[in-house]
Amino acid sequence: MTDHYAVFGDPIKHSKSPRIHTLFAQQSQQDLDYVAQQVPAETFVTATNDFFANGGQGLNCTVPLKELAWQYADQLTERARLAKAVNTLAKQADGSILGDNTDGIGLVNDLIGNHQIQLAGKRILILGAGGATRGIILPLLDCQPAQISIANRTVSKAEALVADFAAQGRLTALGFEALAGQQFDVVLNATSASLSDQLPPLPADLLAANACCYDLAYGNQPTAFVKWGLAQGAAQSLDGLGMLVEQAAEAFFIWRGVSPATTDLIALLDTERQK
Repeated sequence: MTDHYAVFGDPIKHSKSPRIHTLFAQQSQQDLDYVAQQVPAETFVTATNDFFANGGQGLNCTVPLKELAWQYADQLTERARLAKAVNTLAKQADGSILGDNTDGIGLVNDLIGNHQIQLAGKRILILGAGGATRGIILPLLDCQPAQISIANRTVSKAEALVADFAAQGRLTALGFEALAGQQFDVVLNATSASLSDQLPPLPADLLAANACCYDLAYGNQPTAFVKWGLAQGAAQSLDGLGMLVEQAAEAFFIWRGVSPATTDLIALLDTERQK
């Protein structure tokens, strides 16, 4: 019997998730279908209830539904609890709904597994203190970096985030203007600036030798932040296409107990967007 999965979001037409999960299923001979459904925030609970009541086994949730999914879940993984956001809902054997957040592990798997960017002992800077940052902090801390600094226009927002994760590891909060004179080994852009082809205000000497830049956003063209990293001489300056595939692979594993191969699929999607 075919199992049913979906991604909910608003907007959703641009989503690559149905293609990614369909290819994962073909690769691993899993009998499932996966569709994208436009679900605005105000109808999320009803749509999700209907989905699981009608045989749905798992859901991905994207903007603007991750916080609502966090509230909806009957139980949460530790990384989802701290993220206060859920992108993966999984129906359990007893009918309850597990909520997880696979964004951070997707990022870590892309950085370390696909690009050999080491995080242990490194100075990591995250730009932005919104939901995207909250979702990646715990998996990054698990990699034992020397420190993680969170820079945000409104420092109090970064400080609130640091306070929430204080028990988990070494975090500091600062404003963009306080970046002057500091250097980092890995700089992650978790702001929404790339969506409007903008850059956070960054000093020119931010990157340490052999530093890497990574934009959680992705597009068919290099983002403003990726271009900035290249211009600053970063050893690697990457966007979030690999993270997209890797977070999907983690969700697929949660649902099916199978870890799909990701390398060829990332390469395929990367080639297609360059045409």
